[in-house]
Amino acid sequence: ASVLQPHQPSADIRPPASMMGCITDFFTYETTKSVVVKSWTIGVINRVVQLLIITYFIGSVWVFLHEKAYQVRDTAIESSVMTKVKGFGVYNGRVMDVADYVTPTQGASVFCIITKLITTENQVQGFCPEVRPWSRHKQVFLVQSKEMRGSSRSSPHVPGVMTGKCVSFNSTLNTCEIRGWCPTCLSPCVCVCPSVENFTIFIKNSIRFPLFNFTKSVGNFLPTITSSYIKKCNFDPVNNTYCPIFRVGDVIRFAHQNFSTLAHKGGVIGIKIGWVCDLDKSEDSCNPSYSFTRLDAVSEKNNVSPGYNFRYAKYYMMENGTEYRTLLKAYAIRFDVLVNGNVSFP
Repeated sequence: ASVLQPHQPSADIRPPASMMGCITDFFTYETTKSVVVKSWTIGVINRVVQLLIITYFIGSVWVFLHEKAYQVRDTAIESSVMTKVKGFGVYNGRVMDVADYVTPTQGASVFCIITKLITTENQVQGFCPEVRPWSRHKQVFLVQSKEMRGSSRSSPHVPGVMTGKCVSFNSTLNTCEIRGWCPTCLSPCVCVCPSVENFTIFIKNSIRFPLFNFTKSVGNFLPTITSSYIKKCNFDPVNNTYCPIFRVGDVIRFAHQNFSTLAHKGGVIGIKIGWVCDLDKSEDSCNPSYSFTRLDAVSEKNNVSPGYNFRYAKYYMMENGTEYRTLLKAYAIRFDVLVNGNVSFP
């Protein structure tokens, strides 16, 4: 009788087909098929697109790393400016100091240095003929005298209130009678102070950026500046970049202006202090830069009301109680100290 033997499994064990496929794919090298298209149009478009991509990448890296576009900037600068002018000038044979030729005297960021004075002395309240023969307005006043005869009104061109009467100024000239400060400006004294060019301006500037609560502890003074250095330094864009004392003549020259012309008619000069600070660096690297410009460009290009001038008076009292005054028309150089800047962090 035959004996049935148990079935024995085959010894040829193979991995699944999916595993073999993965192994085969892993050790398979693939390459794309290149097609050469000989076309000027397609070639130019291809290179232009490549150039734009490269330019965009380089520009992004430049802005991010060099210009630090990742930083937050604060441009809302808080600033305080204090000024002090020093020097002596001679007006009409009299030595005058800062109390006489600088206004206002409080040392603000905007101040004037008087360069020329036209004075009319010993004016008292009363009635007098209105005329200024030395002025270019002479004919205007004579015409007004005829038109306004018998009327009592004022005119912006007349230094007083017209009474409506026509009175004799001299044997050949009739004009309107006015009520005001008399006599009017008949023979003014013109005094010029050329020594203003050698006056000095001391500027003290403190700043704060509120976004980062950053305050420049020493302001526009470097930590190395000493009292002995301050006494002898004058600002120079090459040798004394951070000296806070400025010679008036140098400021005018840095603004590309002629001092004699500016002193004769007056004008407005801007002293600009710029702060660009990076809080990635130490506070010592946050220092001011100075630049200068003329702000009243209209005065250079227009003959209507050229320059800068204003009037003021000094009042006195006679022994009998009568008040009198000296009227002064001042031509001045006005200085505006302007502060701007920004700080970046981190």
